[in-house]
Amino acid sequence: MSTTLAISLALGIAAFVVVNAMFEVRFFQGTGRFFLNLLDTLAEHLGKYNTKRYVERIKRERIVKRKENIYAKYNRMVEELIIDFNLPFTLESFTSLLCVVFAITVLVVVTFMHNVPLSLIVAVSIFVGLLTYFVMQSKAIKAERMENIMDAEDIICPLAREGVLVAIKKVMESEEYIRPGIRPYFQQFIDNCENNGYSFKQAITLLNRQLGPKFDNFTKKAIVFEYNERKGMADIFLDIVEENAVLREINAKKDRIFRKMNRDFLIKTAIIVLFFIYALSIEQFRVFMLANDWGKLINTLMISVICISFARCQALQANLGVGSDQSK
Repeated sequence: MSTTLAISLALGIAAFVVVNAMFEVRFFQGTGRFFLNLLDTLAEHLGKYNTKRYVERIKRERIVKRKENIYAKYNRMVEELIIDFNLPFTLESFTSLLCVVFAITVLVVVTFMHNVPLSLIVAVSIFVGLLTYFVMQSKAIKAERMENIMDAEDIICPLAREGVLVAIKKVMESEEYIRPGIRPYFQQFIDNCENNGYSFKQAITLLNRQLGPKFDNFTKKAIVFEYNERKGMADIFLDIVEENAVLREINAKKDRIFRKMNRDFLIKTAIIVLFFIYALSIEQFRVFMLANDWGKLINTLMISVICISFARCQALQANLGVGSDQSK
């Protein structure tokens, strides 16, 4: 672009802005409103479509048992992410948002790579890596929640001789014993027993559903103790404290192993990325990797291998954690 052309464009833009300001012309106002209305209409139709799909899925799941395939695994993963991160989405709306973000990501990558097939591969790899990262964070949230439940059980169990409800009320008197993340569920349990007309079994069963499988053993023992209490029977709760001690030891060992795996992966990835960045300082290498089709293919393979290796590493950790998770 010549200097004369640049100056002419700058003067033209300045004159356009001044005229709009002086005469209060809203040149882009109608266009902006049109696009906003268009987006609002699209969002409304997409919302109705997602609501229809959600209702159909709920009806179908009540009639037909969900088959274990890749779609079922995806649905379960997304539902767990929504619950763990407390997202204001349904499965359908989350999937729609994912599709929109994926399309935008592809467009952004295409502008840099100028190659649609390779851009699709890179976008898919990036999404696999991002989903894996969020699943990893979800596992961390579950582990923290599990630890909070075990801490609560360790405090409640020795006090259960006077009754489970009495023990929970005593523990709830102090805010230090039960963590804020699960405290509302125990408060709801007390309210259900004392004010909402729930039987003990109904209230503890609801609490079990809210806290998850880790609370199953305590719930079963609490129901048996509440309706069949006999002298010395309160000792059945002490087994839970011993079990929690064993689980903590197992989880500590797993955590050390997983931390080492993640650290090794990050170090290896960092070495590769830093070497690549350093190599870009060589002009011929930079031109080949960024402008040549073979270089773009190598970049695509490198990104794909890193993202898929990360996903594989986390999948292996999930498989190693299955045994203890089931015992919980």
